[in-house]
Amino acid sequence: MASADSHTSGAVGPATERVFIGRSEPPVVTAMSWRRALDERGELDSEIAGRIIEIHGDRGVRAMEAVAERRVKEYLDFTVVVGHSDEYVVEDGSCTCKDSAYNLAPDDPDQLCWHVLATEIARRVDALDHHEMWYSEVRDFI
Repeated sequence: MASADSHTSGAVGPATERVFIGRSEPPVVTAMSWRRALDERGELDSEIAGRIIEIHGDRGVRAMEAVAERRVKEYLDFTVVVGHSDEYVVEDGSCTCKDSAYNLAPDDPDQLCWHVLATEIARRVDALDHHEMWYSEVRDFI
């Protein structure tokens, strides 16, 4: 028989299984869960930020930094995320960065570059920096 301590701590021993007090299993954190929570709350709080980081790691951190620094720009034709060395066009969930092109599985919704993540977050919290001009006409001057 397992001791009470092994059940309350979630420990797994011989012939025992995990027992989580108050629920049957740990919550599943998915990309949809942070999106849904952000849609409902309309602001980026520490719980949602933690979910983003848990799923997307450093890309999530960089995305939230870009949103906080107002580096997600909405032009009449494109959304542009200003990186530290270049600007990246985000359109229909895809990005012009090398990370998107070479490192990420295009069919996996959890694998997104930080530019696409920043765009999704900024849209949900109304933090896009709007520009009433065409990026295609001004990009060479910026």
